[in-house]
Amino acid sequence: MIKALSLEYFKIRRKKIWVMLTLFLSAEMIWASMSMSISISRSAANASWEALIFSISSMNGLFLPIISAIVVSRLCDMEHKGSTWKMLMTTNIGRNHVYAAKYICANSLILYGIVAQAVFIVGFGLFKNISGPLPVSLLIQFIAGTLLTNLTITALQQWLSLAVKNQAFSLCLGMLGGFIGTTSSLFPSAIRHWFIWSYYMDLSPVTYIYRASSGTYVTGTMPLGLLIVSIVTTVIFYFAGNTHVSRQAI
Repeated sequence: MIKALSLEYFKIRRKKIWVMLTLFLSAEMIWASMSMSISISRSAANASWEALIFSISSMNGLFLPIISAIVVSRLCDMEHKGSTWKMLMTTNIGRNHVYAAKYICANSLILYGIVAQAVFIVGFGLFKNISGPLPVSLLIQFIAGTLLTNLTITALQQWLSLAVKNQAFSLCLGMLGGFIGTTSSLFPSAIRHWFIWSYYMDLSPVTYIYRASSGTYVTGTMPLGLLIVSIVTTVIFYFAGNTHVSRQAI
């Protein structure tokens, strides 16, 4: 397993996935900083840690499904183009080990992006002199909720990317997920919770309650029910994909 994971990192050393991931995150952070700056200039009440965390969570619904699709697709496409599945049959490294290694590698790359977002939140908040103590608890919940959502999405994306050689299907799923993640707040919770891409906001520690003429940011803990759903869905997608790909004809 360790050997397979080391091999995955070795294979992506020249794929510039880190560069692509950083560029996408930079675009998101620039957008977030502009949006928050405009919001703060209109009302000083918007200069809060809660507003900043909510803003990043809402943008993640658009960016992270697409980023996840690209990262997973780049990792899996190497096996299709290089026909390495046949080569693996001559070694003691099974396809299930490679599947697990790719899953860990992909999510470690995404975790780098999520931590970078948390660092951005802290840096931007200090730069704008946002009042109040640093919300360490909210930041930890933000990282955990975003990562857990991404674990589920990555499991689904990897299943499709390894099962189907044409990576256009996987990328289309990522773009569809980005659309759903962006518009999910417009749907009732009974419908929204059926789509895992909406969990970037549903598992966020900050929500926005709309009033007749204004709104309020409300903090809390991540819903236990949605946490369980996300974990169970991740396990189902991962093991279903692993079993399917491992038994798939080469």
